[in-house]
Amino acid sequence: MEQTVRECVEWVMPPRNPGRVAGLWYLLLAVTAPLRLMYIQSVLIRHSDAAATVHNLAQHEGLFRLGIVEELVCAVLLIYMTLAFYRLFEGVDRGLAVQVIVFGGVMPALLNFVSVVWDSGALLIVQGVSFLEVFTPEQRDAMVLLLLRLRDMQTTAAEMLWGVWLFPLALLTYRSGFLPRFLGWWLGANGIAYVALCLVGELRPEFYSRMFLYSQPLLFGEMAFLLWLVIKGARPTTPQDQ
Repeated sequence: MEQTVRECVEWVMPPRNPGRVAGLWYLLLAVTAPLRLMYIQSVLIRHSDAAATVHNLAQHEGLFRLGIVEELVCAVLLIYMTLAFYRLFEGVDRGLAVQVIVFGGVMPALLNFVSVVWDSGALLIVQGVSFLEVFTPEQRDAMVLLLLRLRDMQTTAAEMLWGVWLFPLALLTYRSGFLPRFLGWWLGANGIAYVALCLVGELRPEFYSRMFLYSQPLLFGEMAFLLWLVIKGARPTTPQDQ
């Protein structure tokens, strides 16, 4: 298993500076992900108005389909990014590096594919396929909004993974010796913030917006980590260096 992971990593990236390679994958993901998660969510979807949401999707079908494709691309980027982190940190703690791949790459990528199913189902109803004519227009509109809300609920649940994968990454960063320790602390706090957001969203959703606002300083931990890797990079310490 470990040999297979190593071969995959070396095929994807043979870096001289593995930290910068990981940072570039991370940056590509950060630039791509907001399209569906933030822009399309705010522009096309009206959570209290099913008819308006259906109208927006019908008028901007191309944009919505672009968001679906973006979700698939992000799923692939997640795998490549976490493989890059494995390459960077395998010498620090291979077990923790594998956890980064599982919690930060494989599992979130699978959820991205499920999100595509929710969006594709909503779009299918908007298109007015013949076998749905047994439902009234109002019922079809409600079904579209239901599917999109289920997708939002999945995103809230996924925040648990968004937080949990940062815990092994924070430990690896703290222990590495080639990255500043304050980044490890910040990543750990970032992970706690995501887990808290997930729990608040499931237990007391009416407080979610307030919790999101208060957690902003912690949520910048990933951005600081990303920028450090892209700008300065990181090279694991070799036995010769030691």
